[in-house]
Amino acid sequence: MTSATPSPLAGPTPATSPRPARAGGRQWAALAALTLAVTLLAVDGTVLALAMPALTADLGATANQVLWIGDAYSFALAGLLISMGTLADRIGRKRLLLIGVASFGAASLLAAFAPTAGWLIAARILLGVAGATLMPSTLSIVRNVFTDPGQRTRAIAVWSAGASGGAALGPLVGGALLEHYWWGSVFVINLPIMLLVLVTVALLVPESRNPAPGRFDLLSAVLSVAAIVPLVWSVKHTAKAGVDPVGLLTAALAVGAAVVFVRRQRNLRAPLMDITLFTRPAFTGTVLASMIAIFAFSGLLFFFSQYLQLVRGYSPLQAGLRELPATLASIVVAVVAVRVIVRLGVGHTLAAALLVAAAGLGVLAMAEGATGYTGMAVGLILIGLGIGIAFTASTDAILSSVPRERAGAASAISEMSYELGVALGIALLGTLHAVLYRAGLPDLSGLTVATREAVTESLAAGTQALAGTDRHGTQILTAARDAFAHGMQVTSVIAAVLLVVAALVAWKIVPSDRRPGR
Repeated sequence: MTSATPSPLAGPTPATSPRPARAGGRQWAALAALTLAVTLLAVDGTVLALAMPALTADLGATANQVLWIGDAYSFALAGLLISMGTLADRIGRKRLLLIGVASFGAASLLAAFAPTAGWLIAARILLGVAGATLMPSTLSIVRNVFTDPGQRTRAIAVWSAGASGGAALGPLVGGALLEHYWWGSVFVINLPIMLLVLVTVALLVPESRNPAPGRFDLLSAVLSVAAIVPLVWSVKHTAKAGVDPVGLLTAALAVGAAVVFVRRQRNLRAPLMDITLFTRPAFTGTVLASMIAIFAFSGLLFFFSQYLQLVRGYSPLQAGLRELPATLASIVVAVVAVRVIVRLGVGHTLAAALLVAAAGLGVLAMAEGATGYTGMAVGLILIGLGIGIAFTASTDAILSSVPRERAGAASAISEMSYELGVALGIALLGTLHAVLYRAGLPDLSGLTVATREAVTESLAAGTQALAGTDRHGTQILTAARDAFAHGMQVTSVIAAVLLVVAALVAWKIVPSDRRPGR
C-alpha cells in the first residue's frame, strides 16, 4: 500500500504524512446507506418530469408554475448548500444528516397531498431545504470514512453513480408509479426509503466534525442565499420575459450580495467558504466544467420525458423504461471510473467524458427527428456514461483539494455546482424550448380563444384541450408535436455545444496527474 498522493488541485503534501487506513466491510456498508440517500435525492429532482402532464391537468398549473415546480427544489437546495456544508463540519455530519432525512420525509408527505400548484411549489422548496442538509453531509462523510486515495475514488464513483443514476432513474420510478397511482405517489415513495436510510445511517455511519470549526457566521449564510437564489431567479425571469427592470434589479442585488460575501470571507478567521480555492485555475475549471455538464444533462432530461409521452405517445411507464439506458450507463461508471481516471488523469478524463456526453446529445438530437428508438438509446447511453464519469472525476478532485476537517465545506461547493447546473438547465434550456415551441406553432386563428391559449401555453395543455376535436384540431395537434420535437432538437444541439466548451476548459486548465489517488 502506498502513501496518499496529493490532488492536482491541492498544495503539496508533506513526505511524513501518515499512511491512510483502508476501509473495511462496515465502511462500505455505510457507503451503501449514504448512496441510497443521495440516490433518492437525485430521483426526487427528476421524478416529476413524467408527472407534469398529470399535474397540469389535476392542479391546473400554468407553464410558469410547471417550471417552478421543477426547479424550486434545486433553487432552495443550491441556495443553502454552502451554509449547510459548513454547519455539518461544526455540529456533526451524521447529526445533520439524520435531521435532514427526517425533514425530507415530512416535506414529501406535504408535497404528495398538495391541493394546488402553489402548495406544491412551497412543498418543493421545503424539500430543497431538507435536501441541502443531506447532500454535503453524505459526501463529506465519504471523504472522512475513506482516507485511502484509491478507495476514496472508488467510493466517490459509487456515490456519483447514485447521484447521476438516480437522476436518470427518476423518470422510470415515476413512470412505474404513475401507471397505477396518482401523481402524489412519486412523493409517498420517499417515506419508506427515508426510514430505511434513517435506520442504517444511525447504525453504520460514524460521527465526524471539524475539531476546531470556529464561529458560524450567520450573516455570511444569509449573504450566500441572497447571492445565489436571486441570481438564478433573474436568469430564469429574463429568459422568459426578456430584459426588464425587475430582472436587472434582481441580478444587481444578487451580484452585490456576492461581492459583500466574498469580501467578508476574506476577512473572517473561520470563513463560511474558502474563497482562496477559487484562485487556483484548476479548481475553478473543475467546478465550472461540472456545472456545465449537469446543466446540459438536467435541462434535457426534464423535457425529454415530456417528449416521450406527448410526442411519441408512450405511457409514463413506457417512457420511463425508454430512459433506462442512461441509468444503466451511470451505474457502469462505478466500475470504470477509477481505471479511466488513473489512466488519463483528472483533466483529460473530464474532457473526454464531456465530449462523449456531447456526442450523445448530438445522436439524440438526430433521433428526436426520426422514427424508431435505437438512436435515442445510443444517445442516452453515451450521455449517461459521459456525465457520470465527469461528475465522479470533478467531485473527487474537489474533495481531495481540502483537508478532512473541511470536507463539509468542499462538498457544499461541489454540490452547489451540481444543483445550480440543475436549476439553470431547467430554467434556461426549458425556457428556450418553450420559445422555440411557440415559434414553431401553426396558425391558431381557427381555434377558440381558450383552446388557442392552451396550445400556446404548453403541449401538455394543448393536448388536453384538443382531445376529441375535429380533423382541424387533430392537424393542429400534429403540428404542435412537430414544433415540440424541433425545439428538443435545437436545445439538444445547444447543450452539446456547451459540453464541448466545458471539455476544452477541462483539457486546458485542469491538471492530469496520472498517479493512483491523484
